[in-house]
Amino acid sequence: MTDTPATEPDETTDEQSPGAVVLASGGMDSATAAYEARDRGYELYLLHTSYGQRTEGKEYECARALAEELDVEDFLRVETSHLARIGASSLTDDEIDVEDADDTDDDEIPDTYVPFRNANLLSMAVSYAEANDCEAIFIGAHSEDFSGYPDCRPEFFEAFQTVVDAGTKPETEIEVAAPFVEFSKTDIAERGDDLGVPYELTWSCYREEAPACGTCDACAFRLEAFQNLGLRDPIEYEERPEYAD
Repeated sequence: MTDTPATEPDETTDEQSPGAVVLASGGMDSATAAYEARDRGYELYLLHTSYGQRTEGKEYECARALAEELDVEDFLRVETSHLARIGASSLTDDEIDVEDADDTDDDEIPDTYVPFRNANLLSMAVSYAEANDCEAIFIGAHSEDFSGYPDCRPEFFEAFQTVVDAGTKPETEIEVAAPFVEFSKTDIAERGDDLGVPYELTWSCYREEAPACGTCDACAFRLEAFQNLGLRDPIEYEERPEYAD
């Protein structure tokens, strides 16, 4: 599949658009990051990982549907079950309950944190990018993530950029792009609405594959974002809060 860049190339040249790997979880943030990368003129290579998370089947289904919608250059699914075996997260350990979203302003690290997950995922993305001569890696992390997840902080991405520069071939130049790192979830939803992201093809719920629970942190932030914009979230919820109707 070959993606069509947002800006048509000059017909007088045969120069190919640069490639970018997008970490595509199947969620709304990574979907928006994919559309952002396309809007910036990149050919897309989507990397999806299944690591034993509760909703991995639904997430893969959404990531695959997004790849087809975007007609990407390549789609790669990688299974990283070692993260589930390591455990210590309610996303991968059935003995740890996913908590309800009692307070979306809570700054404590939630039990859904998968230890150092983004370093694992970004490392694979760098390998994929270097092998395909891509010039960037896009990840959809944002400000409400890094308040609770240490591997979503701006300084983490800055440090990882140093690792990429030091650990790849001398001629390799790969930018670690987190375009929404200073955005709120509402900002992302607004940008995605502008870009025409098909949010009906995305999934955020930490608990269920269908319908979404409506009460976990991921559902709460997502529903709140759509509500702030006066939009209705297009996916199905088991319990949709009254304010989000």
